[in-house]
Amino acid sequence: MTRHALIYSGQCEHGPWARYSWSMHCPFCQNPDTKVIDTRISDDGHSIRRRRECPNCGARFSTLETTMLLVKKRSGNVEQFDRNKVIAGVRKACQGRPIHEDDLKRLGQQVEEDLRARGVAQVPSDEVGKAILRPLKDLDEVAYLRFASVYQNFEDLEDFQHAIDALRDSE
Repeated sequence: MTRHALIYSGQCEHGPWARYSWSMHCPFCQNPDTKVIDTRISDDGHSIRRRRECPNCGARFSTLETTMLLVKKRSGNVEQFDRNKVIAGVRKACQGRPIHEDDLKRLGQQVEEDLRARGVAQVPSDEVGKAILRPLKDLDEVAYLRFASVYQNFEDLEDFQHAIDALRDSE
């Protein structure tokens, strides 16, 4: 029987996680020391799968290690990127539109992949917004305008008209 555990492994030298150090405890006997017997990089290159064995109880289990993507908010606070938060924000803009939940999940994945492809551990929150607008524009123009009006702080009808004109010009 294969057991899986999701972990974040290693020790950060910089950033908000610098004071933390992680070790992999056996999920069966809680032994603080486990032995890595196999390591493989995922096909997408964003995670590492490790096969581990506990020297105490002999149990074997798999772990999946991924890097954390951090978002720097306008307030200066830093928090972990949350794909579900992206999807929830876009879902509001898509209310009443013919958009399926699978479309929202794909968009959330696209946004995360776009941000990770930049190769930086921390992105400003406005970059997250820009990364959402690109695929949302292709998905549904009305939802795009709704999201853009909040994200870009539209103040009057002129702001909407400029966005509509830009949409028409891009076709």
